[in-house]
Amino acid sequence: MKRYLLAAIALATAIVGAAPGAQADPSPVGVANATGYYLALGDSLAAGYQPGQGDDRTGGYVGGVEAGIQASSPKTTLVNVACSGETSLTLVMGGTYCTYPEGSQLAHALAFLHSHGAMTRQITIDIGANDVQRCVRGVSVDPSCVETGFGQVGTYLPKALAALRAAAPNARILVLDYYDPFLAAWLTGSDGQALATESLVLQGYLNWIIAQAAAGTGGVLVPISTAFKTTDSSLTTLPGFGSLPTNVAMICTDTWMCTKGDIHANDAGYALMASAVIAKL
Repeated sequence: MKRYLLAAIALATAIVGAAPGAQADPSPVGVANATGYYLALGDSLAAGYQPGQGDDRTGGYVGGVEAGIQASSPKTTLVNVACSGETSLTLVMGGTYCTYPEGSQLAHALAFLHSHGAMTRQITIDIGANDVQRCVRGVSVDPSCVETGFGQVGTYLPKALAALRAAAPNARILVLDYYDPFLAAWLTGSDGQALATESLVLQGYLNWIIAQAAAGTGGVLVPISTAFKTTDSSLTTLPGFGSLPTNVAMICTDTWMCTKGDIHANDAGYALMASAVIAKL
């Protein structure tokens, strides 16, 4: 198990980058009958990625949020333009992960808002993890890579949020922070536990950057890290794993990290994320 997890952690960022992206449909279903829109942007979490299945843009946490919105506003239409593998840099500047007619995910979203911004009630975005997760290799972290990644998120996320706010001034913009998938390294022994401890510090700083960007543009922070009990190290018992910290248990229970070495949320994790978003609507 330890050997498998070490290899899985080393490959985790490759899994993110390899997650298949696809061109998002610029024409949302049900436009003619909609009374409002929910626009979703982001990376593979917003795209509803599941290992072995690929993206599900009507599933994942976005699908759960859509259902929550439609409980009171049944004619709200989901427009999901998310892209697996997206970074904050490629979100704004464009990249190779997905193809958009306007050149980038943000430009694609803004084109939609140009026509439908007045009727867009909610916008969710999760972005930034892929800027830094690639910096973890095995049980080591490349500090120069992390510094570059933090700089990208600090530069491009505020730009994206400001552009979305200008295009949809009346929309509620919900900005998700992240859980820490590398807590799973705790299961691999002393070196892995050192990585898990370091990852908490780095994840905390990433989430701080995201929170600052949200606050600076009138966005609403959705603390996914809190939903996943990221800073709770009190011991609990998890069947099949024994006694381990609560935050590690949450990663094992609500993501694929401890079983498949994949950072993405499973169905339970996506439901937990959706609940956190709905609580902020």
